[in-house]
Amino acid sequence: MVVVGDTLLDRDVDGAVERLCPDAPAPVLNERSALERPGGAGLAAVLAARYGGDVVLVTALADDAGGACLSELLSAAGVKVYALPMRGATPEKVRLRADGRVMLRLDRGGAPGAVGEAPDAALAALRDATAILVSDYGRGLVRQPDLRAALGRASAPVVWDPHPRGPAPVPGVRLATPNEAEVRRLASAGSSGSEVDGGSRIAVATAGAQELRRRWRAGAVAVTMGADGALLCHAGPTPLVVPASVVDGGDACGAGDSFAAAVTVALAGGELMSRAVEQAVRDATAYVSSSLLSSSSPRPSPGGVGRDAAGEVLSRVRAAGGQVVATGGCFDLLHAGHVATLEAARRLGDCLVVCLNSDASVRGLKGPERPVVGEADRARLLAALGCVDAVVVFDESTPEAVLTWLRPDVWVKGGDYGSDAAELPEADLMRRWGGQAVLVPYLDGRSTSTMIAAAREGAR
Repeated sequence: MVVVGDTLLDRDVDGAVERLCPDAPAPVLNERSALERPGGAGLAAVLAARYGGDVVLVTALADDAGGACLSELLSAAGVKVYALPMRGATPEKVRLRADGRVMLRLDRGGAPGAVGEAPDAALAALRDATAILVSDYGRGLVRQPDLRAALGRASAPVVWDPHPRGPAPVPGVRLATPNEAEVRRLASAGSSGSEVDGGSRIAVATAGAQELRRRWRAGAVAVTMGADGALLCHAGPTPLVVPASVVDGGDACGAGDSFAAAVTVALAGGELMSRAVEQAVRDATAYVSSSLLSSSSPRPSPGGVGRDAAGEVLSRVRAAGGQVVATGGCFDLLHAGHVATLEAARRLGDCLVVCLNSDASVRGLKGPERPVVGEADRARLLAALGCVDAVVVFDESTPEAVLTWLRPDVWVKGGDYGSDAAELPEADLMRRWGGQAVLVPYLDGRSTSTMIAAAREGAR
């Protein structure tokens, strides 16, 4: 695969602060160690090589000590570099850190727009690529006319990690990967902003992603949401939210590059878009986890059953300005697939309320032999899970009435996310109060019907 973009030299200076400067109210950092590494598109290329496959980096390097250092570091990481000439100094980002905490960041070099012509070998690499990642850091490389024209003609899938100071992706990219702040800024530019500024966090990200997908004529837009994973707007109207596993601490610098590199490697291998995003979230989480500074957060306390318990949760969370998440289902014979969906849903907000079909409702939906487990036991089992804050039982065939009472910010369902994904039945209802319906990945191979069939077969 080929990575295209601006490369920087990152230098982390670590030390300790034991006194203040005598001539200014500033701490004095006693340097203990320094680490130089590729940053920007260079980091994305190194990570892509780590995730698998041969990687070519098309970038711009100055003829100076910084450029030579980057060339050596990239070569050692197994990345082949095709460099455009750069006028001036190689861009550097220096982070001064005391006890692992950043005190100051110094940026120098790399005047925007100081990029020369693309060599023929770089353009040939783009023609022959199995996948292309454009890692734009807003310094002008992807505005270079020959490179941009070659990206527009590429037959391989193109993933574009945009920058607010950079150009729009070429039309027809397979996937764009902005973060939340970039979505708000980019989607609001040139529009009224009303469709991307209101509603819950998920609704705002969804509206912005859909606007960018339309404007850029992109196949999909994946919004990276930091510790909360990613939101994918693909073919259907309902987004897929892929939560990250819980990570407390760690250095998130470079997590976006990790996500973009991993998703491009997965697409180059022929993976479906939804699966590629899931893999990228896992890899980005592992990247952050590798620099953990503290242990994981404590397990939440179990929830309660009934409208009174749910009402208390809603009042507390809304008084604090939090987000209410709800999900629903029969949850007959609770299994690992259910738990995965519930855990993923809980990470999307500040509380999770489960809307549980009553015994009568389950019989109407599943037939006279269901449920296997009664509603009281099903509710108690759900409420005992650490990720569930409250359980509300309803008798109707759909959760419309209980949702109208709860008015959650996010409604979550577990399921596949394919090209023919239809809008969730509850999506229109959620829009009445500015809520958002989302899908989360479903754990394959788990189903209550399969468990019941296996139990009956074993009893014969």
